Amino acid sequence: MNLRSKLAIAFAGVGAAAAILVGVFSYQAASQRINAELDRSLLTTSAEVAAGATQILAPSPVTRGPDDDDHDEAQPMVAQAIAPDGTVRPIGGRPVHLAVDGEDRALAATGTLGDHRYQDLTVAPDDYRVITVALGPGRGALQLGIDVDESRHVLGELATRITAVSAIVLVAAALAGWLLARQITRRLVRLTRVTEQVSDGRLDDVAVPTGGRDEVGRLATSFDRMLGRLADARADQERLVQDAAHELRTPLTSLRTNASVLRRFAELTPESRARLLDDVDGEARELTHLIDELVELATRRYEAEEPAPVELHEVAERAAERVRRRSGRAITVTADASTVTGQGKALERAVSNLLENAVKFAPDGPIEVDVRDGRVQVLDRGPGIGDDDAARVFDRFHRADSARGQPGSGLGLAIVRDIALAHGGTVFAEPRPGGGAAIGFTVGADLLLPNSHPRHVDG
Repeated sequence: MNLRSKLAIAFAGVGAAAAILVGVFSYQAASQRINAELDRSLLTTSAEVAAGATQILAPSPVTRGPDDDDHDEAQPMVAQAIAPDGTVRPIGGRPVHLAVDGEDRALAATGTLGDHRYQDLTVAPDDYRVITVALGPGRGALQLGIDVDESRHVLGELATRITAVSAIVLVAAALAGWLLARQITRRLVRLTRVTEQVSDGRLDDVAVPTGGRDEVGRLATSFDRMLGRLADARADQERLVQDAAHELRTPLTSLRTNASVLRRFAELTPESRARLLDDVDGEARELTHLIDELVELATRRYEAEEPAPVELHEVAERAAERVRRRSGRAITVTADASTVTGQGKALERAVSNLLENAVKFAPDGPIEVDVRDGRVQVLDRGPGIGDDDAARVFDRFHRADSARGQPGSGLGLAIVRDIALAHGGTVFAEPRPGGGAAIGFTVGADLLLPNSHPRHVDG
């Protein structure tokens, strides 16, 4: 059963329940009102009959309808007197004998003037509402009955009408529920079709029905944004796979070439053997490094780290110390007390990648790290960056023409960009006055915590 049918049934059930409850309460109220009116009429009439006005017991004819030839009585009555000794004497009205029980005789024998009781009696084929009223000591009691068939006929018609109205309300509620459910679920149905298309692998040519400010509209808008991100991620993944396949061909081709040369290892001179083994070892290291970079870039392992307060000067110092040990280069760190809410290991990795890039492309001269107000930049005195390369230096696998022969995966600065974006910042690469390059990243201002004093560290 779909959602539309469930909503229609729910509306019908609620409407039917409301109609039935209203009908039951209405019927009970009408029945109690009619019975109370009968009892009041019996009490008033019994007082008049006791005073001698027996003419009110005479039947009053009423015509049932144009198709009826006979006349009947309107609320016909019957009256009889009960002597103190229990004997019964008819007074007027219908020639019907009403049954007298012990309570009635007790009222006639010992009842105080005005004491009375009500009861329901059946004298086939009619039903009567009966009142027995004590006339005082030694005077007996008066028993008066009124035919209630007409009243019950009225209540029966009322019950029939209530049932009919309840049925109409049920049908109307079901129809209204179906129409309303159709209106509510129309966009959900379209959104469901879209999700089914997405589950079949379609992302690019799927149109999400957005619009509206209600929950369905917000759901559609959120799903459209999510779908857009999925499409971008899929396209990015495909580009990464294509670029990785292209970049992996170079070391693999070199390794295959060296492997074919190794088949003639015995024919090589000792110098050629040493160069060949060094070449194989270097290509293997480059391949391992490339695979590690690809795995980290594809899985974004640095995003799993929980954000915490991070002092950027400590991050820069740790990264600089690590690169100093590896390269033996002098690295100067100048930093203020910028503190951000971020991922410490990821930020340290970003600074390390910037420093390794500077060591690779600036083999001589000092390397400086400058941290100011959430802005981290690495400055070198290398060949610098051309205008054409500055805009693409952070792209995956991009290499400038002057760096084609340099080792590396071409992914280090791409990881820096991803880490900067994850921290609400940007990346930049620009020529350094006097020669060299200034490459770095910023952290979002909303993540930057108040800083205190500047500091200077030389390495």
